[in-house]
Amino acid sequence: MRFEPSRRSFLAATAGFLSLLGAPAFALSEQQARTLVDDVVAQLQTVINSGKSDAAILGDLERLFVKYADVNIMAQYALGNDGRSASNAQKRAFADAFKGYIARKYGKRFRDFIGGRVEVQSVKAIRSGYEVRTKAYLRGESPFDVAFHVSDRSGSDKFFNIYIEGVNLLLTERTEIGAMLDKRGGDINAVVNDLKNAG
Repeated sequence: MRFEPSRRSFLAATAGFLSLLGAPAFALSEQQARTLVDDVVAQLQTVINSGKSDAAILGDLERLFVKYADVNIMAQYALGNDGRSASNAQKRAFADAFKGYIARKYGKRFRDFIGGRVEVQSVKAIRSGYEVRTKAYLRGESPFDVAFHVSDRSGSDKFFNIYIEGVNLLLTERTEIGAMLDKRGGDINAVVNDLKNAG
């Protein structure tokens, strides 16, 4: 089955999104990782099917992203090597802009997910925490695999990446952010402004 970009659009807002974290998980358990993903899926479905305006739904999706995603780790990875020379203020500004950018970019496809469902299939330990494998069912589509990577490295249980049919969404974003940085000559402040105005 050919991977369609529209399939990853909304989940990435949760999303998102790498064998990024080298340290082992702390106190995170398999059940906690499963529970996190169950909660994410349940709340996403509630938001999608709420009947609210598009603007209100996008706002709800951004709040869910902040609640369940390790935004700082994801933004740090997306920023790549350019983040090494960034000031703490720039990193905070980038993480804040990145959060809104991701929510708007992928949240716009939320209507594709109305009436769909995501079911947890299995959980396994990985070096950086746990991988929670799920199966997504959308109307008019064949089921497809979605894997959430979950860790508690930030001090609470969060997902830090999503793979859909093997496509690493955070790596995709890193590539796109890298292209934006190249276009701006490595100017992080300019990219922050671009992200704020994107979508």
